[in-house]
Amino acid sequence: MKPILVVGASVGGSTAAHTLAQAGVPVVMLEQDLSYVKPCGGALPPIAFLEFNLPESLISRKVHKTLVHSPSGRTAEVEVTGLQNRAADYVAMVTREELDPYLRRRAVEAGSDLVEGSLLDLEIKSDGVTVTYRDKATRTKRQMEVTAVIGADGAYSPTAKALGLPRLPRCVAIQQRIYLPESKMARWADTADLYLGKEVSPDLYAWAFPKSDHLAVGVGVGPQHSRNVRGLLENLKARIAPDLEGGEVFMEEAHALPMQPHRRMAFDRVMLVGDAAGLVVGTSGEGIYWAMKSGYRAAQTLVETLPNVSAAALQRYEQRWWREYGLMYRFLRWLQKWGYGNERQKEVFTDMCRNLDVQRLTFESYMFKEMTPVPWLVQMRMTGDILAAQLRHYLPGRSPVAQPTPVAYRV
Repeated sequence: MKPILVVGASVGGSTAAHTLAQAGVPVVMLEQDLSYVKPCGGALPPIAFLEFNLPESLISRKVHKTLVHSPSGRTAEVEVTGLQNRAADYVAMVTREELDPYLRRRAVEAGSDLVEGSLLDLEIKSDGVTVTYRDKATRTKRQMEVTAVIGADGAYSPTAKALGLPRLPRCVAIQQRIYLPESKMARWADTADLYLGKEVSPDLYAWAFPKSDHLAVGVGVGPQHSRNVRGLLENLKARIAPDLEGGEVFMEEAHALPMQPHRRMAFDRVMLVGDAAGLVVGTSGEGIYWAMKSGYRAAQTLVETLPNVSAAALQRYEQRWWREYGLMYRFLRWLQKWGYGNERQKEVFTDMCRNLDVQRLTFESYMFKEMTPVPWLVQMRMTGDILAAQLRHYLPGRSPVAQPTPVAYRV
């Protein structure tokens, strides 16, 4: 049979290709630039290493604690622990320059072909798909005939564009990677920090994530604030300047993330996965796990339905996805709007993060990717704490939230 084309050979595409190749399905990966390293915070739950059989050598650092800093500089210290204490209670920090090539190489070793080039167009026909692409080495247009296509080509997905889908709203993230003196790096031995406040991110959050030998410092903002993103990054660096003293910036990178899923992810002979489908979760902006999981699920659907690649057959992928994860996506999208709505609400969000029940339930869901049932007594306890925080920060006459430090760029 004609091969399956996977457009994009990053985490989602490589996982899809590996799944297909292992099942004996011929597959071609089309990657625009094999030297490109996608900018990324790089956080993965430990379950990803079990589900996708990843070696722990890919873990750059294990984080056991997170600090959430409110706009006024108050801090919530959160232990990375679920409902039970487990050895795998941590957030795995990875770097994409190590993770992506590993997954790509594994797919090739399983039997996938790899082509470096840019997708230009798709012509969907009754007996297959004619793919037009530009070969990177020769800069010439070429075509290939394939059975079906999996679009795993990111937030600006050429596959989605070829299908005529509307552009998704996108947030913008920028980060710098910084070498720190050993004495300063010790501060981040097993801790990742999140920063809230309009001076670092009016509608999302900023971060400092440790890797094995450096710190990734970045901010994310919604589309209406993208022009200010560099100034917001400077504000973050000013806010944590004592912790960065003596550091050396060796890389700056920026990327876009979709802020909502496409209404459809499965079509005649085509499926979308990962960022191309808009499968980035709200609140955290987490995308690596979801790209890998959706890539696996899309490939699994093809293995089950081939040679039938009609929209009706491929919609099994979409239906199963939302049946399993729809509630989680809706909840996290609501939480993003609720928690980051304004400066006072970010103070409430910080107080919520101090609640031990919230901490444990959050990480139980994060580490196992399931909505954890909440006993009614725990629900009442959490609700009471949140209502008390709402009253504290919204009492009439309460002064506006003060910034913890001077800023370099005024929003």
